[in-house]
Amino acid sequence: MASEEKPLKASEVEVKVGGESGSQPVQVKPITAQPTSARIGSKPTLISRGNMKFLIMDAPRSANLYLYLKEMKRNNVTSCVRVCEPTYESGDLENAGINLHEMAYDDGTSPPPSVINSWLDLVEDTFIKKRVGDPTIAVHCVAGLGRAPVLVAIALIEFADLDPVMAVDFIRKARRGAINNRQLNYLEGYKSQRGGIGCAACTIS
Repeated sequence: MASEEKPLKASEVEVKVGGESGSQPVQVKPITAQPTSARIGSKPTLISRGNMKFLIMDAPRSANLYLYLKEMKRNNVTSCVRVCEPTYESGDLENAGINLHEMAYDDGTSPPPSVINSWLDLVEDTFIKKRVGDPTIAVHCVAGLGRAPVLVAIALIEFADLDPVMAVDFIRKARRGAINNRQLNYLEGYKSQRGGIGCAACTIS
């Protein structure tokens, strides 16, 4: 009875190079796929004005969320606002001790009143009414150039005594490409709702 042949491993395969008389065996090494290292899409941008700090980011994904968590922890982020569709599990942030707030609205549009009110409530509670320590709010959309910076600009208009153009310029100096002309036009027509309650831009020495 013929014995069953065992399949050769890749490392055991030999290829003969040259003619019959002068052939040399060459061992073929197995090819292994190189793992792709996760990385952050664009570097998060810290916007700091008076007592307020915002970390503008692009959207993390499940594969690279741990890198964003490191950035958020380094900047003492206590809350993260997601302005776009989910690209990671909300529980991952909560397990890291960061509160996730869903404030999604359509790309290319202005934030609806419900989002503005929720956003201003969070900003007011975090930096004025219920301030604890030195907190930062992270906010992200898909690329971190449109919806997220618009919300930060609204916070600067409301609580940092900046007019719309100054607020946008302040953000753009730190994050190039933020806020397009359509969004700028919206912000130029934005009317303050909170009237600088608590003066979050003021510092006490």
